[in-house]
Amino acid sequence: MTQLPGLLDVEAIRKDFPVLDRVVHDGKKLVYLDNAATSQKPRQVLDALSEYYERYNANVHRGVHVLAEEATALYEGARDKVAAFVNAPSRDEVIFTKNASESLNLVANMLGWADEPYRVDHETEIVITEMEHHSNIVPWQLLAQRTGAKLKWFGLTDDGRLDLSNIDEIITEKTKIVSFVLVSNILGTVNPVETIIRRAQEVGALVCIDASQAAPHMPLDVQALQADFVAFTGHKMCGPTGIGVLWGRQELLEDLPPFLGGGEMIETVSMHSSTYAPAPHKFEAGTPPIAQAVGLGAAIDYLQSIGMDKILAHEHALTEYAVRRLTEVPDLRIIGPTTAEDRGAAISFTLGDIHPHDVGQVLDEQGIAVRVGHHCARPVCLRYGIPATTRASFYLYSSPAEIDALVDGLEHVRNFFG
Repeated sequence: MTQLPGLLDVEAIRKDFPVLDRVVHDGKKLVYLDNAATSQKPRQVLDALSEYYERYNANVHRGVHVLAEEATALYEGARDKVAAFVNAPSRDEVIFTKNASESLNLVANMLGWADEPYRVDHETEIVITEMEHHSNIVPWQLLAQRTGAKLKWFGLTDDGRLDLSNIDEIITEKTKIVSFVLVSNILGTVNPVETIIRRAQEVGALVCIDASQAAPHMPLDVQALQADFVAFTGHKMCGPTGIGVLWGRQELLEDLPPFLGGGEMIETVSMHSSTYAPAPHKFEAGTPPIAQAVGLGAAIDYLQSIGMDKILAHEHALTEYAVRRLTEVPDLRIIGPTTAEDRGAAISFTLGDIHPHDVGQVLDEQGIAVRVGHHCARPVCLRYGIPATTRASFYLYSSPAEIDALVDGLEHVRNFFG
């Protein structure tokens, strides 16, 4: 087996993930390289979900019986774990949603309904980037259409990085919100957060960061980032589906209006008017994702038991090895940075004139699971003049042997298509 400096004890870690033992397609051992889409779940998370439903299942906050009190303690305990995980100044800054998309939509709608000085309207500008996931494009397009605001964006360089050469022209005194991805899900690019936030702060704009591809893979400190909002999702970081997080600065959450109305988010209700509960409950209408939050808390416990610094080092070593191996494949073109520096553990590529869907299908027959398509980032594919890409993405349980299997599988693809 290839030995790389900085690797985790992958064999030990993989024992925690039952699905990685699967055999598919006539005895082929599963090689799971689709972690940017969703990660697998360790037994510790699966057990936490099972235990919750078997022993504690009840609605939260409202009941006085023992199950309700225990379920509430578990749910709010998960909020404490998230707050510690991102170094939030207060647990009340952590809002549970169903995914990062809902978190980003929540921010867009809060700003659309807000009073001054936060309100986005026809006199203001919204700034995003060309490398965003659709979840960080469409909500802002909808807000611009609804309010008359102008939508602007940073373009991409030929090597898959943000073109910030005109940053002073893109972020202006009219800019109310700058929303961008910390790590690109298609290019793998790690963006220069400090440069963008510094310019946004100069003009008094708010900053929202999509950290969906960052939170699972590296230490995330919202105080060090100095953003106003940070969104991420649980299912990409060993947690269950159906749970996302929005962190926001407390003073903003106190001032901004709720997006969803219903039970739990209220203080008082009459037939004439309502008043709202303090944050975070103001933004969590209805029965929340209780079991999913418990599962996310267990996932955070698991990741922290390994260490986010160690996970980052492991993935950096794997990515460096993967870039080197993939560049050896004839006709393969990496879309995005071609070095391991300032990039995450997702690598998109094309293989000659073979359609990525065909590449993915032939790899699947070899037991290798990758992602194909535009990865909910179609503007990136348009920018580079390609219909789609094949994407391999790694995580803490990925190994050099799986990268070797991918390279061997790509050789089989080339031979298959002549």
